[in-house]
Amino acid sequence: MSSVVAELDESVNYTPVQRMRHSAAHVMAEAVLEIFPDAKLAIGPAIEDGFYYDFDLPRNLTPEDLPDIERRMRRIIAGKYPFVRDRWPREQALEYFRAQGQDYKVELIENLPDAEVGIYTQDTFLDLCRGPHVQNTGQIGPVKLMKIAGAYWRGDEHRPMLQRIYGTAWFTQEELDQYLWRLEEAQKRDHRKLGRELKLFVLSDEVPAGVPLFLPNGEMLRYLMETYVRETQERYGYQHVWTSHLGKVKLYKTSKHWYNYRENMFPIMQGEQEASEDEAYVLKPMNCPHHFTLYKSQMHSYRELPVRYAEFATLYRYEKAGTLTGLARVRSLTQDDAHVMLRKDQIQEEFNRAIDLTLEVFNTYGLTDYWISLSLRDPHKKEDYAGSDEVWEMAESALREAVNNKGIKYREMIGEAAFYGPKTDFMVKDALGRDWQCSTVQLDFVQPINFELEYIGEDGQPHRPVIIHRAVTGSTERFMAMLIEHYAGAFPVWLAPVQAMVIPIADRHNEYAHSVQVALKAAGVRADVDTRSERMNAKVRDAQMQKLPYMLVVGDREAADNAVSVRLRTNENLGATPLDAFIERITNIVKSKSREL
Repeated sequence: MSSVVAELDESVNYTPVQRMRHSAAHVMAEAVLEIFPDAKLAIGPAIEDGFYYDFDLPRNLTPEDLPDIERRMRRIIAGKYPFVRDRWPREQALEYFRAQGQDYKVELIENLPDAEVGIYTQDTFLDLCRGPHVQNTGQIGPVKLMKIAGAYWRGDEHRPMLQRIYGTAWFTQEELDQYLWRLEEAQKRDHRKLGRELKLFVLSDEVPAGVPLFLPNGEMLRYLMETYVRETQERYGYQHVWTSHLGKVKLYKTSKHWYNYRENMFPIMQGEQEASEDEAYVLKPMNCPHHFTLYKSQMHSYRELPVRYAEFATLYRYEKAGTLTGLARVRSLTQDDAHVMLRKDQIQEEFNRAIDLTLEVFNTYGLTDYWISLSLRDPHKKEDYAGSDEVWEMAESALREAVNNKGIKYREMIGEAAFYGPKTDFMVKDALGRDWQCSTVQLDFVQPINFELEYIGEDGQPHRPVIIHRAVTGSTERFMAMLIEHYAGAFPVWLAPVQAMVIPIADRHNEYAHSVQVALKAAGVRADVDTRSERMNAKVRDAQMQKLPYMLVVGDREAADNAVSVRLRTNENLGATPLDAFIERITNIVKSKSREL
């Protein structure tokens, strides 16, 4: 989802490309007014990789309108018209835009506290704007209008529906061409498209929106992903637990999620005997309160800490329908969640352990480009967060120190902390350079107070532990979406749901093909046999379309020599190979989790 770069004041650090794209939005508005003189204008900011402008028009736009608007924009750009900045008294601006019938501009001015407002003019076009802009339209690079979409005024579904035109602008044609290539490649890699083609998952109207169903290939992929993380977590000292899909309302009141997250929970369900809201049930939206309940069920000594609980838990969150996106945003998600109860003197060491675990997993998947979002409390909105200033200062200082000690690049995000503590989110770049939010590590001094968690210290007295909330890959569904697009569906051998397809040349080779499959399965290789009455080349092509790593063609010669003719999904033909040698090859690749074939 593109992030808006608002129409900012000149004093704001506005990058040159943002300044140019914001200027392109004004040029687009001028071009639209040439076609629709009675158009009403809303806003036109720069956004990530482009710009948009919202219009109230006398008719619906179609894709066929975009080339005409583009032509007019190019003429205006070629005119090198200067962007002239002015300041008008508030009342003068209101009078002008009322006379022009620009109701949306009038509303914007009425909501501004300033005595004066910014006005920008280029050529024949005048607009309410705080800027900044380039010096003249000739400094706007190559432009491409991308699409038309609907957008409620001010994002309010009860306000008018406007028409939004999205565009992109770059300094050079080469940059524009590269951007358009990335978009085309992204469409090819779209996990929803590949999910259908590779028979991984189904999004059906027969089940609630946001609840994906996984076919055998998809379930195998989930199993492999989760098994790998489970085994890795165990090496790092985590113990796996299991908690129910249901929780009582009072549990989430104790954790304060009920007061901070209720709109994202599914409606409560009354049990057979419950008379109060506290005793009612909800589908579990998060694991933390359940893991704290497990911790409280036993006494703990300082010698036992850290206590590390991990769980692959299905959670249910009521995301708005408009935000649901394939596997990337769902209402039923599985999280590789963990909670570590520890002493304050263990924070740095345990944070490093969580980071080391995360980086090991990333490196195995071939994800080597990442940065950390360090989410902190907004000091001007302290009422939105639980806990005292002292607790927050301690938690933020500890987390910042831990990140600095680890030497990973990070950006501080004010106001993005969880309500109970600061956090670090790993932002991973995929093969196309797009950021995906994956792992998270959160430091929490508040929930131990809410749940009255304790351990017996060396002095024989009860003490309050600290909690680290941690997820390695985050949501299995979202991470799977990212992997599908990162690999373009061509998973590494160890992760491929089907690793090899045995292809008999003729029906008389079926028996040997099945014996090859038996030998492969005995060695732990996931293999199928294609006995369809299709030509061998068609079977090979179909297997390649399914992105299978290996196609093993068998005929008379292979049957006689106990061999297979190995072809790769890259179309490389390795020729006849003894079956034992192929098994050794593939099992070594799987064991090492190499990304080679």
